[in-house]
Amino acid sequence: MPSFDITSKPDLQLLDNAVNISRKELLNRFDFKGSKTEIDLDKKTNALKITTEDEMRLNSVLDILKLRMIRQKLDPRCLDETKVHYNSGLFVKKEVLLKTGIGKDVSKKIIADIKTSSLKVSSQIMDDFIRVSSKKIDDLQKIIALMRTKDYEQPLQFINMKS
Repeated sequence: MPSFDITSKPDLQLLDNAVNISRKELLNRFDFKGSKTEIDLDKKTNALKITTEDEMRLNSVLDILKLRMIRQKLDPRCLDETKVHYNSGLFVKKEVLLKTGIGKDVSKKIIADIKTSSLKVSSQIMDDFIRVSSKKIDDLQKIIALMRTKDYEQPLQFINMKS
């Protein structure tokens, strides 16, 4: 029976490339000359750690990083900026987490949208992804097209298409 998986995992290599290019751009920018601004990607905890001197530069760093992510074909919605930045002496630090996997509330929305599509498909929630299966590949392709039109506040990838 044909099936595919819906998941949300950013490509860490592309993200690492975007972070490295952002670092190089920060070194060349006039408004960051002489500043102690750092961007670190921790692949084990899936977090970006940004340290800079003031809040204005922090916002600029985030804008540069998002622009580089878009140019690397990464969706910036995979960044979870809900954690508030904090002051540490003369510096401002912020930890930006990466959204990996689909949460229960988002997966329930996806399942509800699949059920209202009136296509003959079955979907089930696995750990952090959703498996969709059907007798016809055309129905699965219609589900993928439907999911691309909706906004779930995080990027979705469609993987493991089996026929």
